[in-house]
Amino acid sequence: MDVLSDLLHRANARNALVRQLIQRPPWALAFTGPPPLTVVATLGGHASVRLDDAGVAPVRLAPGDIALIGGAHAHTIADSPSTTPQAVIHGGRKHVAGGGEGAAGAHRSLAPRTYGDGLPGATIMLRGACELRGEAGVRLLGMLPPLAVVPAGPRTRAALDLLATEVARDEPGQDAVLHRLLDLVLVLALRAWGAGPDAALPSWHRALADPAVGEALRLLHERPAHRWTVAELAGGVGMSRAAFAARFRSMVGEPPLTYLTGWRMALGADLLSDTDATVAAVAREVGYADAFAFSVAFKRAHGVSPSAWRRRTR
Repeated sequence: MDVLSDLLHRANARNALVRQLIQRPPWALAFTGPPPLTVVATLGGHASVRLDDAGVAPVRLAPGDIALIGGAHAHTIADSPSTTPQAVIHGGRKHVAGGGEGAAGAHRSLAPRTYGDGLPGATIMLRGACELRGEAGVRLLGMLPPLAVVPAGPRTRAALDLLATEVARDEPGQDAVLHRLLDLVLVLALRAWGAGPDAALPSWHRALADPAVGEALRLLHERPAHRWTVAELAGGVGMSRAAFAARFRSMVGEPPLTYLTGWRMALGADLLSDTDATVAAVAREVGYADAFAFSVAFKRAHGVSPSAWRRRTR
């Protein structure tokens, strides 16, 4: 499994919510208390997306464009950056400006909902919001700026068309279909954005394009508990130990085994949060022979002991 796929799998977007927005100008909807990652896509018409708390300039979306909002920033989607919000969406509830609350209660599932009235000339959009799990989610969000825009393209448009068709239906199994389609849109958008000229990607992501270092990263993610040595990794990618170590450090920004330790600590943190496994079992799962060595490394990485981390995150 390649590194990006591994991160997406482990981050495992959950409590996802897909909604269709249909609005005729002038309109603006403010979203407060959003989850760590939001996907906004314009299907018809134009829209503006602005962050309310990040000092980032508003962006304009044309049909087929996708905006990725990373970092749980409050944001406003509107026909124009200057339009005052007529409603605030918080916790799945619509609060109309001037008082009153929409009938929709708080929903954490993928149940399709529509804000708007479907009038002629309206902007049609999809908004997907989802949680990301643990330290893998943190690393995934680290790829993104607060607001990233992916221009319309044939591959993302095809996925958006599928999502738009499904969100308008009410059939058995719809939650599962919507969840998977939202994952597909997210992966395609991340891939397209990462290939664009404005992407300020972390060093490990840029290194994936290098045949040797990219293969070494794949090996580390595929078998994180293995007792890797620099020599074994170098042999696995067909390089001398010294040349490989220098190349890896130059491209990733840290030595191979330092990267491996960081990844093990991320995996260990998520296992402590998401499972009832003992500290010793978690230690073995991520490549440590005993709980003491794991605990020392974990506290160095996260500032607290494994047990304290588990209590805090739960």
